[in-house]
Amino acid sequence: MFYVKNVPTRERVVRVIAGFAMVSCGLKWLGTAPLAYLFAGAGVITVLTGFFGFCPMCAMAGRRLKSE
Repeated sequence: MFYVKNVPTRERVVRVIAGFAMVSCGLKWLGTAPLAYLFAGAGVITVLTGFFGFCPMCAMAGRRLKSE
């Protein structure tokens, strides 16, 4: 099944940058606490949605890109 992109390019760039920041902050400053792994995991999901351009939560909310 192919997913239709529902995240615009500018937001994809922001998601990738913010996701990497979340992973690095979670692993560096929070150490080995369970909250650190949760924060880093959320960062990984954020990076993946930025790379693929598809966000499942945006799809559930009915968000679509304007056709070109």
